[in-house]
Amino acid sequence: MVRVFVYGTLTDPDRVESLLDRYELGSEATLHGLRRVEGRYPTLAPGGRTEGRLLSTQEIGRLDAYEGVESDLYVRVSIPLSEGGTAECYVGDPEPLGADAVWPGDGPFEDRVRAYLSEERVVIGRNE
Repeated sequence: MVRVFVYGTLTDPDRVESLLDRYELGSEATLHGLRRVEGRYPTLAPGGRTEGRLLSTQEIGRLDAYEGVESDLYVRVSIPLSEGGTAECYVGDPEPLGADAVWPGDGPFEDRVRAYLSEERVVIGRNE
C-alpha cells in the first residue's frame, strides 16, 4: 500500500469511494512546511502548514490520473513522515490553477518543488 497525504477533494470519503476500489482513509495528519492555497483546485505553497489525512491505496495510477500528473497540472512528490517512512503528496502548479503561490528558483515547476523539499524541513505528522 502507498500512503498519500490528501488535503483537498480526496479528504471526502464519497469522492475517494467513487475513484478507488481498494483504499483506507486513515488518520488526520498535518503537513508542516507547506500551506494550502486556493485556486481552481487547492494546491500547496512554501511555508506554513496544512491539515489533511493519510490515505493508503495500491491504485496510485488512478490518483495520478485524477490529479492530472501526465498533463503537468500536479506533481507527485514523497514527503517524510515524522514516524518514519514517507507519504506521497500532490502539489499543483499555481499558474494553471490560478492560485496565489510562488515557488522559489528557476526552471520547470516540478524541479522547483523538488529543490524546495530537499532544502527545507517539510514533514507530515499524524494527529493523535
